[in-house]
Amino acid sequence: MGRLKSFEDFLKKYPDKIQALQNYPETKSVVLDYQELWGFDEELAERLRSHPDEHLLIFNDTLAAENIETKQENPRFNIRFKNFPQEKPYSLFVRDIVAEYIGVMISVEGVVNRISDVLPKVLNALFICNRCSEHNWVSQEKRMLIEPARCRSCGKADFRFIPEESQWIDIQRLEIQEPLEMLKGGEQARRIEVWLEDDLTDKVTAGDKVIVTGTVRLLPPKTKGSVFHKYIEANYIESVEREFEEIEITPQEEEQIITLSKDPLIYEKIIDSIAPSIYGYREVKEAIALQLFGGRHGKKLPDGTKVRPDMHLLLIGDPGVAKSRILQYVDQIAPKSIYVTGKGTTGAGLTATAEKDELSEGGWTLKAGALVLAGGGVAGIDEFDKMGTEDRSSMHEAMEQQTISIAKAGIITKFKANTSILAAANPKFSRFDNYKPLAEQFDIPPTLISRFDLIFPIRDILDRERDRGIAQHMLKMHKGTEEMQEITPSIEPELFRKYIAYARKKINPQLTDEAGEKIQEYYVELRSRGHGTTAAATPRQLEALVRIAESSAKIKLRDEVGVEDVGRAIKLTEFVLREIAYDEATGELDIDRVVTTHPKSARDRIHSIEEILRELMEESADGMAERKDVVERAKEKGIERYTVDKIVNELRNKGIIYSPKPRFFMFTE
Repeated sequence: MGRLKSFEDFLKKYPDKIQALQNYPETKSVVLDYQELWGFDEELAERLRSHPDEHLLIFNDTLAAENIETKQENPRFNIRFKNFPQEKPYSLFVRDIVAEYIGVMISVEGVVNRISDVLPKVLNALFICNRCSEHNWVSQEKRMLIEPARCRSCGKADFRFIPEESQWIDIQRLEIQEPLEMLKGGEQARRIEVWLEDDLTDKVTAGDKVIVTGTVRLLPPKTKGSVFHKYIEANYIESVEREFEEIEITPQEEEQIITLSKDPLIYEKIIDSIAPSIYGYREVKEAIALQLFGGRHGKKLPDGTKVRPDMHLLLIGDPGVAKSRILQYVDQIAPKSIYVTGKGTTGAGLTATAEKDELSEGGWTLKAGALVLAGGGVAGIDEFDKMGTEDRSSMHEAMEQQTISIAKAGIITKFKANTSILAAANPKFSRFDNYKPLAEQFDIPPTLISRFDLIFPIRDILDRERDRGIAQHMLKMHKGTEEMQEITPSIEPELFRKYIAYARKKINPQLTDEAGEKIQEYYVELRSRGHGTTAAATPRQLEALVRIAESSAKIKLRDEVGVEDVGRAIKLTEFVLREIAYDEATGELDIDRVVTTHPKSARDRIHSIEEILRELMEESADGMAERKDVVERAKEKGIERYTVDKIVNELRNKGIIYSPKPRFFMFTE
């Protein structure tokens, strides 16, 4: 009775929350702060944690005794608790939930990766005796339906269940898994089921990071056995928007990070700390460093549209140039990451899958994929060109809008996928041909290529001095301790992870007027390099410039994007454009070399062949153009025979022209 009185006194501190229950059933629960209860009565709070069933029943009865007037009769109120202390035994990771916590109230954080439909569960079941018609009510606290042992009137055990007159409650099943940022090395994320009841249902979606407060329960095996499955019966659940909260940064480490950010050589140290065992690739490593820190989060346009803050990088390289090693190192150093390969990945595995749900007897439920679970981090996709066409097509929305719209098995929903993508691919015929457009050299659609902020062709060039440098660098790894020290990271890996997490969590730099003007001037100048229909850059390059500049400011932990940050973004963008968008035929920058299969020079040749065909057809009595005449006219314009055949075949395959007889062509009307 003392405990009941104590909780009554505690409840009096929240008259507004109790008053809100008059809106029942819109408001069904009073949500209280566990740490405030601890401050009020430490013993009561500890008893609630260790014996939640007993005390929650008392607390709910105490609330019901308030005689709150509601629209409906016999309301069912709930007392819910949040904000458990962030240490054991109050807050646990999924892997820490062992047998000693069965029947105990805990708090656990995780990412929702599967969610079921909302289903009815019997709360108070009515059984009618088939012998004497006596009504027997049985409270259903377990997951399995429990019948009365015997009739309270005649003593027989012959009943029929009456669902229409029984009392029901909504229930929903989730599966949460450990946040990726708390995993180390190749650890597998642990999972646990969570059961939500009443007004907790339909509060979260797959991909949300949540904190669940609830009691650890056991689910009996379907067949007789001694091994039970554990799950959490939720008392409260809330979504959290925090990034990398699991990475604990001490005050000493924070001071160390701030001191490091003021080092004039911080950019060089960070670049040297990315894959130090790999020789060279300064620009690639600089781009990866900027990707890890990301742009400014939370940007919204006046119409409410969100602006993507995350950078996407694509590495296209000859075999043996250490692309996979770079991706694997980033997977280790990033505070939150997923590493997958193109052959071992499907579109559903990246976005979301629909699975049969045992609970709803064959119903369907959605399970979040890699891009959803890696939200706020990096998804490394190796062998990107080996992915199936349909699988890659599922990434278009995820890369630009950072959402994944799903319509599967009658379920229509949208997931968040705020993930940076670092992809690696090989050229179509193993090695680069410097005289062909990049889009012709690997099997990635131009529409997908255009979504990458920076694209790096990594060529295996025969260079005696460079080969000597690579050999010396690699051999140091196989020698003694002294040589190994020369290739150790400039910043210790664990501190580097915390540096990235700190910057992403704390720093959101604003673009200054001077920086904005410099970006504008460069973009206009870049566009002016194009001629006619040639585009040296598109608005996507403009947005990429802003993201890169913001990332540069975050590395220095600055609140403003300065002119020097824009200078770094321009330098990196200029390097990439020269590598991928330089058209040998015209001597100009042409972004269409990457984002379309036909650069400006190729389009001009196609137009020339079409014009030749049209002229020959007009000159001919039968309205047909002969192949040998087309080749001769094209030769006068400097177009080779091989190119003529290639263009004519392409026009024929697209249905623009056809052959009424061999070696003759006509336009399709």
